[in-house]
Amino acid sequence: MRNKPLIVAVALVALLSVLAFAAGWMFGGLKRPAPVQASAATSTPVDARAIFIPGGSEIDALRRGVPVDQEGHPPPMARVQNTDIRRVRNYPMQPPTIPHTIDGYQVDKNSNRCMLCHARANAATFQAPPVSVTHYMDRDDQFLATVSPRRYFCSQCHVVQTDAPTLVANGFKDIDTVLAAEPPPGGQ
Repeated sequence: MRNKPLIVAVALVALLSVLAFAAGWMFGGLKRPAPVQASAATSTPVDARAIFIPGGSEIDALRRGVPVDQEGHPPPMARVQNTDIRRVRNYPMQPPTIPHTIDGYQVDKNSNRCMLCHARANAATFQAPPVSVTHYMDRDDQFLATVSPRRYFCSQCHVVQTDAPTLVANGFKDIDTVLAAEPPPGGQ
């Protein structure tokens, strides 16, 4: 074999690389610098609840206005609004938001708790909006007797309504608002 020395050299380089990595991993962490004493100003976490950057309307997504040498509090979890009042959609074809809590709802391959109230057969009984007929169509636009498997897991498109603050302004106007608006002066 003419390539035997080359194979041995490659194997030796690989072995030395692994040994160097293992030695660095094991012994590299032993020499740590002494910790810097934190002052009273930096020891208290800073409240970082969606702080806007001065001079602009942008949010600093990484630090949220907290200086690098300080630790910030995480923003509070948004609370689910359990009002059963439907919200207006924010853009065309937006999946409607869920106006009630869904904690504990079983939605898996064996059961879909949402369909107890929102199935077309039960919607009138429970005074719930029925699932759209599009959810009963397969990808070839053929109607099925039950909800399509690609539309079965409701929360992959529909989310619960929360009291989270709006972070980005939205200028969407639905078609009824646009048609009801007066035409601009001098326009057609």
